[in-house]
Amino acid sequence: MSNIIEFTKEMKKDYTILVPDMAPVHFKIIMPVFIQEGYHVELLDNQGSGVVNSGLKYVHNDTCYPALLVIGQMIDALNSGRYDIHKVALLITQTGGGCRASNYIHLLRKALVKAGYGFIPVISLNMSGLEKNSGFKLTLSMLRKAIAGMVYGDLIMHLANQCRPYEITKGSTDELVDKLGAKCASYLNANKGYGINQMKDICKMIVQEFAKLPIEKTIKPKVGIVGEIYVKYAPLGNNNLEKFLQSQDVEYMVPGLMGFALFKVDNRLEDIKLYGGNIGKKVVCKILFDYLQKMEGVMADAVQKYSSFVPIGRYAHTKELVKDIVGYGFKMGEGWLLTAEIMELCDQGYENVVCTQPFGCLPNHINGKGMIRKITTVMPNANIVAIDYDPSATKVNQENRIKLMLSIAREKLK
Repeated sequence: MSNIIEFTKEMKKDYTILVPDMAPVHFKIIMPVFIQEGYHVELLDNQGSGVVNSGLKYVHNDTCYPALLVIGQMIDALNSGRYDIHKVALLITQTGGGCRASNYIHLLRKALVKAGYGFIPVISLNMSGLEKNSGFKLTLSMLRKAIAGMVYGDLIMHLANQCRPYEITKGSTDELVDKLGAKCASYLNANKGYGINQMKDICKMIVQEFAKLPIEKTIKPKVGIVGEIYVKYAPLGNNNLEKFLQSQDVEYMVPGLMGFALFKVDNRLEDIKLYGGNIGKKVVCKILFDYLQKMEGVMADAVQKYSSFVPIGRYAHTKELVKDIVGYGFKMGEGWLLTAEIMELCDQGYENVVCTQPFGCLPNHINGKGMIRKITTVMPNANIVAIDYDPSATKVNQENRIKLMLSIAREKLK
C-alpha cells in the first residue's frame, strides 16, 4: 500500500508515540517498558464528544464502536495542537485474528489521509509478523516486562475492586492503586521486577498492602463485567461504567487481561490440533502458553496464600466451565471466552453480570447475548443484562437497563 509510512530508526530519537488507553491501571504500568527501551510514548486521555465526532467524521459509521473511538481519539489528539504533528507517530495493536485488533490499522491509515495526516507513521504492535518497522522492535525482554506489567495490573485491579466498595476512608483504594502502580512501573523502568522470584515477592507485597487497607464489609449486590475487550475495560468505551456502578453501591469484578492473552495463544494451539500446522510455530506457542500460565499462577498463588480475597480464576478452570456449553471453535473476537467468563463470575459469586458489547458485534452477540438462555439453564441464579454501546446509544438508556438488573439483584439479596 502506497500510504504506509514507516517508523524509522531516526524517528525513534525524537518522535512521540501516541497510544490509546484501553486499560488505565495496566497501561500506566506497562508504558515504562517502552520508555526504558528509548521510545517516547504517551497515553492518550482525551475524552468527550470531540473524540466521538472525530470518529464519526473519519470512519464509516457502520464500523464497530471501538474502532471509531480509538481512531477518533487519535485524530482528536492530533487536532488539539498539543503535538508537533511532524514529530509524532501512532501505535495500534494487531492480533492476527479476523476481528478489530487486526483490521483497525487499515481504517486508521485511511482516516489519517482523509484528515490530512497521511504523512504520520502508524506502528503495528503484533506478534504475528503482520507488519514491521525498522525503528520499532518488540524484543523478548520487552515482552517479558510487558507480561509482568499485565500481571501486576490484573492483580491490583482484582484486589481494588474488592476493597473500593467497603473502604472506610473514601478514596483510599484508588490512592493505593496509584501508589502500587507507580511502584511496579518503577521496577520495570529500572530493568527489574520481571524475573519469576522478583514477581513472587512483588505480588506478595501487593496482596499484603491491600489486605492492610481498612475496610468494613457489608452485604451488597455483586456484579461482574464482561464483553468486547475495549468496551469492557476502557471508560471511554463503556461510558464510565465502573464509576456508575460505584454510584449504585455495589461490588463489581472485571476478569483480568491474562485470561484473554492465554485465550489468544491457546487458539493457535487449537488450530494446529484441529487443522495441522507448522511444528516450529506449535513449539513457540506452547512455550509462550506455559510461560503465561506460570505467570497466572504467580498472582493467583499470592492471593490464595496471603489473603482472604476472592481467588483469581485460573484459565484452565474457566475453559473447563464452558466445555459442554459452547465449542472451542468459537474464537473470533472474545469467542467462547466471553461465555466462560460469565460462568466464571457466577461461579465466584458475581451472579449479576453486565455484558458490554459494541452494537452489531457478531462474535459478542453470539457468545454473550446469544448464550444467556443456555447459561441460565445450568446456572439458574445468573442475572445477565447485555448492553449495546454505540454513538447512537444513550447513556441514560444504558444505565436504566443496568438499574433494572440491579433491582432484581437487590430483591434476591432480601
